[in-house]
Amino acid sequence: MPLELFEDAHGDPRNAKALSSASQFAYFDAEKGAAAFQEELGLTANLISVDNTQAYVASNDGHVVVAFRGSQGPTGIDGLKDWLLTNAMNLLVSPEGPLGADFASAGTAARFHQGFVSAISEVWPPLFAEVDAQLKAKDRPLWITGHSLGGALALLAAWLFLRKTIPVHQVYTFGAPMIGNRAVADALNKEFAGKIFRYVNAPDPVPLLPMMSLIANDFSHCDGAVPLGEGAAGNAMEMVQQLAGQMGTALFAGKIVDDVWGTLKGRVAAHLLDDYRKLLG
Repeated sequence: MPLELFEDAHGDPRNAKALSSASQFAYFDAEKGAAAFQEELGLTANLISVDNTQAYVASNDGHVVVAFRGSQGPTGIDGLKDWLLTNAMNLLVSPEGPLGADFASAGTAARFHQGFVSAISEVWPPLFAEVDAQLKAKDRPLWITGHSLGGALALLAAWLFLRKTIPVHQVYTFGAPMIGNRAVADALNKEFAGKIFRYVNAPDPVPLLPMMSLIANDFSHCDGAVPLGEGAAGNAMEMVQQLAGQMGTALFAGKIVDDVWGTLKGRVAAHLLDDYRKLLG
């Protein structure tokens, strides 16, 4: 029997379980993903892929689900090191380009992670067109989900759908990093109160990142954290902050990255979606 989504249950573990499956299927290729969405969730799914950004739009008579793929090779330790640490430096920006006005509506002080904004900008035109067509054909709740980078993109997409007057029913993320500064988090909290559920496995280092937040505390999470598992996430943060404090910002992209990574990489297994799904039962 396919897993179900419960429209009137906000933050329900049953919804989290179903959407963690959708987030897992987002890593599959088009043929395998479509089969998994149909068999496990009873949804007809279409993969939208533009350059390095992918998302599935899956639907049935009762629901529309957008599931974003996370970082390529999510089990690859070296790949995670690159996008979590080195590539996350100094990238808080006021977005420009076709989606600049939509993101600027979060407030004059809002600053977003440049890499995440670039990724959602790639896939947004065909993604919006597909979701808009689905909802015009039949009005149904829109659910958005994703793991890791996919969780970051899920939050950005929720904001963009709001700007296009498409209501978002609920957003579930798993092990997502931060997407912007405090002004961005405040805007999400205001517009999506009680609709965002950020699942965090306690030992997972990724929700503590990007690394810039450990130096200047510029990045911030929105509300809605749902803790899973057991572990000293706070202690991990303290260790990394201690390492970061040993060197100036100018040198952070060099030796300190390796030192920080030495502290974090033993916790990478806690970031994998398999671990999240196991904790969800």
